[in-house]
Amino acid sequence: MKHKNIFVACDTSNLSEIKKIIKQTQTTKLKIVPKFGLQFFYSKNGRKFLEKFKKDFWLDLKINDIPQTALSAIDSLKDLKRCKYITVHTNGGLEMLKAIKKKTKSINKSIKVLGVTVLTSLNNKSLKEIGHTKSVDQLVLKQASLIKKSGCDGIVCSAQEAKMVRRKYKNLYIVTPGIRLPGDSANDQSRVMTPSDAFKNKVSGIVMGRSLIKGNIKNNTQRLIDHLRQ
Repeated sequence: MKHKNIFVACDTSNLSEIKKIIKQTQTTKLKIVPKFGLQFFYSKNGRKFLEKFKKDFWLDLKINDIPQTALSAIDSLKDLKRCKYITVHTNGGLEMLKAIKKKTKSINKSIKVLGVTVLTSLNNKSLKEIGHTKSVDQLVLKQASLIKKSGCDGIVCSAQEAKMVRRKYKNLYIVTPGIRLPGDSANDQSRVMTPSDAFKNKVSGIVMGRSLIKGNIKNNTQRLIDHLRQ
């Protein structure tokens, strides 16, 4: 099962909790890579911790700004040597995506730039409230075309759209959040799926938060291993 890409969402600003999550999700059965989002990165000790972190990690900042500001943001991260994945938001447009990919490549060729599409907390009703006229599926496909055209490495979308995206873009790196173990609550997510079902939809990797880090982390990690063996 080590070939399956699993990312654990380290969604806390508490440094002790972060260290606990990282330590207790380590297993010889799976390769689980930590994903750090805004909550930890913006915290007092978050940035300092990542400067010295000795393992590969994903920095989930969902960068979304005018191209020059986005480039400056990427440039400010070049000291984070073990950062292997970084997210940008497709709402920033094609030129921003192209610029970020080019800049990132000049800093570290091994970093994958992943374009975030429709957040998994949103649904068709939410999109209408924002002002979109397209459905979730239509918008994700449109955003996927921008990501592909920009040269970015992959896409972040829900597992429900992954099969549709994979059908059109055979080699795109597809990562899906909104993943829950069977029986776990969806919480604030609208478009969720189990790990095994997500991999059946031919995703490249999955992001797991609450199902792994809430409660007994070691037990939750074993539940994931058992689930994927079925």
